[in-house]
Amino acid sequence: MYERQDPLQRAAEVSDQARRCMDCGIPFCHSGSAGCPLGNLIPEWNDLVRRGRWDAASDRLHATNNFPEFTGRLCPAPCESACVLSISDETTGGAVTIKRIENTIADHAWQLGIVEPQPAAIATGRSVAVVGSGPAGLAAAQQLTRAGHHVTVYERDNRIGGLMRYGIPEYKLEKSTLNQRLAQMRAEGTRFVTDCEVGVDLSVDALRAQHDAVVLAVGALRARDNEVEGRHLEGVHLAMEHLVPANRECEGDGRSPLSAEGRHVVIIGGGDTGADCLGTAHRQGATSVTQLDYNPEPPEQRDQASSPWPTWPMVLSTRLSPAHAEGGARRYEVAVQRFIGDEGGHVRAMEIAEVRVERDGEGRRVITAVGDPIEIPCDLALLAIGFEGVEHMRLLDDLGLRLNGRGALPCGSDWQTDAPGVFVCGDAHRGASLIVWAIAEGRSAAHAVDVFLMGESDLPAPVRPGALPLAAV
Repeated sequence: MYERQDPLQRAAEVSDQARRCMDCGIPFCHSGSAGCPLGNLIPEWNDLVRRGRWDAASDRLHATNNFPEFTGRLCPAPCESACVLSISDETTGGAVTIKRIENTIADHAWQLGIVEPQPAAIATGRSVAVVGSGPAGLAAAQQLTRAGHHVTVYERDNRIGGLMRYGIPEYKLEKSTLNQRLAQMRAEGTRFVTDCEVGVDLSVDALRAQHDAVVLAVGALRARDNEVEGRHLEGVHLAMEHLVPANRECEGDGRSPLSAEGRHVVIIGGGDTGADCLGTAHRQGATSVTQLDYNPEPPEQRDQASSPWPTWPMVLSTRLSPAHAEGGARRYEVAVQRFIGDEGGHVRAMEIAEVRVERDGEGRRVITAVGDPIEIPCDLALLAIGFEGVEHMRLLDDLGLRLNGRGALPCGSDWQTDAPGVFVCGDAHRGASLIVWAIAEGRSAAHAVDVFLMGESDLPAPVRPGALPLAAV
């Protein structure tokens, strides 16, 4: 959550943290396998911050990251888990607060007017379509525009930003932060088209006739469901059915039809989306909020056997959001057994039970109830149990593309799909993941598109298709 603080006090605080970074001998924080997928030059901009050179620090930060004001607010900071100082005794202060330093550099850069449009010096005469305006699509679009191509971003919603606009709550990412970056991109020459679903409002044939290459950055928004008894009852919804209208209300589009005001809200799922629902429900005036997680409560300290440094640790601090500090109950090792409705067909309660989670012979998760059911009040249930992959859409059918077993779009080593001249990046390629991976893949796909169009490219390519964080290997 973005914390408002006196700028001078904040600058002094992060300068002290940046000095601590200089105690490191061999930095792992900017390693793509365990730390930052973008390869952010963390020690370099920390050194510049400690010396008060905010303009130079901004240049080094933007050299690898198109949108540090987004990642500084939304990234879970795998770089901090890979920080060398994080393995020292806690009395030394633990990991450097890299994310906060990054956020402060980005904010200072905007406040000081350092961030300016960077239009291309020479136009290539080539045209590229980017379908989807989340962080992957925007990163690819900005890189390709700066390379001199004519780039058009197509978005089916009425505003640009993808999940950053309508999935991430306003309290985590103020949309004015998004709008200032979009203004820069427009000034550089990127064109945006909203209310346009490619394949429906604009045919694939027309798209390909107008553009020399296409980048698919359509996300992985096909939500996972749970067809337990009572799922059909009114008041049982997928998480995005709650978050999207809540964000539209913040944009001034009218009151959300799915407000948590005065309701007993139960959120099924212990991840980031569930935490976003929790914070949103509190702001809407929920009577109570309970979040369910079928996993055991994580330990407070890293288990070196299961998640050795510098991999991402499964500890309590990494599973908590600032929204959890605002209230609400959190229950571990429980799962919903059924929803109970009233005579009018609206959910009024939920039966939950203690569960044990195991893996079968093929590695699939098996959840078994081990306790007696318990009834808890619930008149708004939100399913925040993850995403299964790319939504089924006419665009993919008309391009002749098929999803793989993970529900994602496969590609070759050059980010190109089975459709010639059509590239993919972000969640559409790797499944629902972190914003830093989306930006890294968008930048890498832009490099591949530039090579496809021009034969060579000076654009960076921080990751390769199929790259995984070390913790996932």
